[in-house]
Amino acid sequence: MAMNAQKNQHPQAASPWSLAQTPAYENWRATRLEQLAAAQGAGFVAVRNLANPSESERAELVRRCRTTNMALYQSDEDFADQEKLRDSLQAFSHAMGLQIAENHRSADPDGIVALRVTDAPAQRGYIPYSRKPMNWHTDGYYNPPEQKIRAMVLHCAVPAGDGGQNQFLDPELAYIRLRDQNPDHIAALMRPDAMTIPENIEPDGSVRPVSTGPVFAVESDGTLSMRYTARTRSILWNDTPATQAAAAALLSVLAANDPLMQTVTFAAGQGVLCNNVLHNRTGFDPDTTAASDRLVFRIRFHNRIKGS
Repeated sequence: MAMNAQKNQHPQAASPWSLAQTPAYENWRATRLEQLAAAQGAGFVAVRNLANPSESERAELVRRCRTTNMALYQSDEDFADQEKLRDSLQAFSHAMGLQIAENHRSADPDGIVALRVTDAPAQRGYIPYSRKPMNWHTDGYYNPPEQKIRAMVLHCAVPAGDGGQNQFLDPELAYIRLRDQNPDHIAALMRPDAMTIPENIEPDGSVRPVSTGPVFAVESDGTLSMRYTARTRSILWNDTPATQAAAAALLSVLAANDPLMQTVTFAAGQGVLCNNVLHNRTGFDPDTTAASDRLVFRIRFHNRIKGS
């Protein structure tokens, strides 16, 4: 009877996210660091038919996303027809269990956003549509909690002539680095009012409302999600000393060029499938005066990659 009472007393005792459960965290931490180290140099998963990945290809993509939250892939198909590529990317996403595409202001009816240099009114002034570098962030950090971005696909159709390199870092690795420094950083960044993105008036006059929420959150399925931007404008951090210290510590982690970070300059046909990992992008084609031809397609989802 005492044994049963003890079993039921702490139903989440095995959760690595509980700051009170150090052994569970340490066991999970050791496994995760091993997985991330093993992924270094793993390269790209070759996907012969992007619209219909084989079972072995899909299994390897899921395995990588389960162990590191991301998988690099490449397709050697000739997609001179961009509409065919968009159709293939939709089918690829569906094959990975990603059925809920975000309704983004720049998305076409198929839910795909074309990231290219443009002065179109809806994109003018936004860094993803320029040659400027993009700082560390997770996608959709400005979304309300009920529209959280859990996964995304970035696919390079046309690479930049010079630059445009991406870095990727698993949010669970960021969690580890911060918790190892000071568990109070995690507690502060899990506050429901840790980070606020003020409202924004869109080019069409619509208003994106204020978005307030945590940086790290444990979802109902037991997985960790992250919502973050390293930008310094149009962002408000909770003004408690603990949150300010945690935000500064996280910025330092991202600036440290962690050895378990992945750095990639995508070629045409290459991309990343991920559970919305932290990422950045260097500037590109700095010496050109004309708009670059660089073209990356992005699809974002409200659910995680199935099986990861």
